[in-house]
Amino acid sequence: MELLEYYQNQRYLTTNYVPRKCQLPLKGDFNLYGARGSGKTTMILDLIQEENEETTLYIDLEDPNLIFNRLTTLSLQQYIDREGIALLILDHYTEGYLPSFPNVDRLIVLSRIPLQHKELIPVELFPLDYEEFLAFESSTSQSSGFNHFLRSGTLPMIARSQKTNTQVMKNFFKSAFDTNEQKLLLVLAQHHTKHLTTHQIYTFAKEKFKVSKDWLYKTMKRFTQEKLVLFIEDRYQKSGKKMLLFDFAFAKYLTLGQPFILQFDTMIALALMKHGIKVQTLGIHGYITKNDELIIPAPFESEESLWVKSQSKFSIYKKYGIQKVTIVTVANTYEYHIEKLYFEAIPFNEWSVINAEE
Repeated sequence: MELLEYYQNQRYLTTNYVPRKCQLPLKGDFNLYGARGSGKTTMILDLIQEENEETTLYIDLEDPNLIFNRLTTLSLQQYIDREGIALLILDHYTEGYLPSFPNVDRLIVLSRIPLQHKELIPVELFPLDYEEFLAFESSTSQSSGFNHFLRSGTLPMIARSQKTNTQVMKNFFKSAFDTNEQKLLLVLAQHHTKHLTTHQIYTFAKEKFKVSKDWLYKTMKRFTQEKLVLFIEDRYQKSGKKMLLFDFAFAKYLTLGQPFILQFDTMIALALMKHGIKVQTLGIHGYITKNDELIIPAPFESEESLWVKSQSKFSIYKKYGIQKVTIVTVANTYEYHIEKLYFEAIPFNEWSVINAEE
């Protein structure tokens, strides 16, 4: 009870909070979930500012005080009843920590992966998309905003930090992952954007560090559920799926000499996923949506160069029923037709906003 009193007496402040696109339910119990570093805790601490502090109890289950003092449903229920707690927030919750949740007017549970509790409304929070990043960004210039986005990536802690990107990324890497997870992430970063199977990842990993097959498969499953690692199926290549890490700047931080085209490619794939657009890869040709739109990352390619390449690949586009081709660039804008197929080039900053609105 003393520990719960300690938690209730804590006061949490969020300074200069920037609202996110994610809409939290105004009523009812919900589970806010998403990858570590996506901003879940900050969003909820901001919500607390509007609540009655006397009837609100926020508990961070990663608090070291709980290592030898594990909470129980009974102790929580007794405290809730005694103190008249109306809002209970459980942060960093993992499935099965409690056999059942206590009875309280409103319950908010934060986790990395969605919880299997039907009474909780699931709410997913992604790291920042481009529009959200611009809201965090103090610069009003579109070009400088894009360049900063490219350097900083999608993690809110980096977008808002006054420290260098490398310092914050290092702290995140060291604090959010244990030693073996760090080693696995380094291996994944080396093969970022490649078509891989989990078995191939295990083969690459055991060449670098001592790892059991059982641990790696379980960890890859957790990473995939958390969407730290994303796999995209290919429309015609069935041996492996394209593997991406959840943040393009994080992937670059973990490797040396990552080509810009890989970063740009990942930016586009992550933008599609954050906006709920399901895609497959079409080999090395780009991403294809369920509406048979092909999206090609081509940051600096000119109209003349793309037209020549489009001619050579046109038979592939026809074979797979492509209805439209969108070429995402850094700054170039142009359009053309080949037979009845429409090709449109659009800068990333415009394309990302259009997709967010759809």
